[in-house]
Amino acid sequence: MSDKCHLCLLGLIFLSSLLTGTSGLDETDVFISSGENVHLPCNNALPDCKSTVWIYRRIRNVSGVELISLGIKKKDTKSHERLSLGSDCSLNIKNVKKEDYGYYSCQQWTEVNGQYQKQANDARVYLHVLHVSSSSSQTEISPGSSVSLSCQLYSSYGVSYEDSGRSEGIDLFWVNQAGVKLPISVSRYQISAPGHCIISLTTTLLNEDDNREWRCNVTHRDQLQTSATYTVKISGEKTIS
Repeated sequence: MSDKCHLCLLGLIFLSSLLTGTSGLDETDVFISSGENVHLPCNNALPDCKSTVWIYRRIRNVSGVELISLGIKKKDTKSHERLSLGSDCSLNIKNVKKEDYGYYSCQQWTEVNGQYQKQANDARVYLHVLHVSSSSSQTEISPGSSVSLSCQLYSSYGVSYEDSGRSEGIDLFWVNQAGVKLPISVSRYQISAPGHCIISLTTTLLNEDDNREWRCNVTHRDQLQTSATYTVKISGEKTIS
């Protein structure tokens, strides 16, 4: 496609996003843990994906970044090396990062009499990324030391008025090795939730915590969506407990 046609298509995409708003959209929620690969469905795809355009926005109703243009991956985006277009026109993202959260819109544009026209409604995917981090920069921690883990869901829910209601029903919590939710009342663990989409866990490490996976789960309307883990390694001479 010529540069002139491409600029025309970009202008049409931007104008269409302003005019259509959110009515009639096909919306899907996808929850994923950072570091994993994710598949974002395009539920309005036409055959061969040559009409497919993927647009990314961090916040709803703002000018987006074009990731895929008429089935061809753009090379001037920060994430282009991790992106690929599936045979079903889905958007595949490798090694998801917490910064990847936001809105992904799949659109279909076809050329009619030399002009590109948008077909059907957007298929929008809300990507939510769960990430666990440690307060310690060390990869190995000695027994008896205190460690604090933070579990955060990076999501655009609640950022805008239109999405405030969609954030209802999201719950973050820590579980033990058996998958049972850790109660806040247990003295060994100090659990706090300073925000709606963040929960922290502080504990003093024991010998048996060596190579243990600390797991954080996220549920949406009581359905488990994904989990993220952090493995702690005990260093130095272990004490007798």
